[in-house]
Amino acid sequence: MDMAFDQMSEISDDALLVLYANGDRAAAASLTTRLAPRLLGFSSRLLHDAAEAEDVVQETMLRLWRMAPDWRPGEAKVSTWAFRVAKNLCTDRLRKRRGVGLDEAPELEDEGPSVEARLIAKDRIAALDWALMQLPDRQKQAVVLRHIEGLANPEISEILDISVEAVESLTARGKRALANHLASRKEELGL
Repeated sequence: MDMAFDQMSEISDDALLVLYANGDRAAAASLTTRLAPRLLGFSSRLLHDAAEAEDVVQETMLRLWRMAPDWRPGEAKVSTWAFRVAKNLCTDRLRKRRGVGLDEAPELEDEGPSVEARLIAKDRIAALDWALMQLPDRQKQAVVLRHIEGLANPEISEILDISVEAVESLTARGKRALANHLASRKEELGL
């Protein structure tokens, strides 16, 4: 029998995945509620295409559900595994569309409390997105995972399959490059 959805908030991701593998649909809903928004934000930042990002999240969750019966708790974090799958799917999609220019990529909408706040936020997001697109892929992935998604360096190291020191180096170089790209626009962006 399924547990109530509100009871799921205290259960670990590992346990939720095991519950799902045993037929608990509420566990699947709870895990999706936890992971999907973060995966969507990550994928949107990498792909600059909301529809493609949604497809990546759906495919990531589908793969998670397929492998649930074989999940071995304690070997990896569910969220780390999911981010790694999403990163790989994004990388595959980016490789397929390398010929697409920035002007052809659709912009993500940002909703804020007022028109002015939305315009300011949109300009800042567009500037950040532009600056992120100037970074090499590995730096961009590390910066987005660390500073936008808020993951810890050890998790990022597992997702990107590199050492923690390499993560630190990528994020540091990425932050410096972003600062350089945005330096001339500080006044314009109100920073």
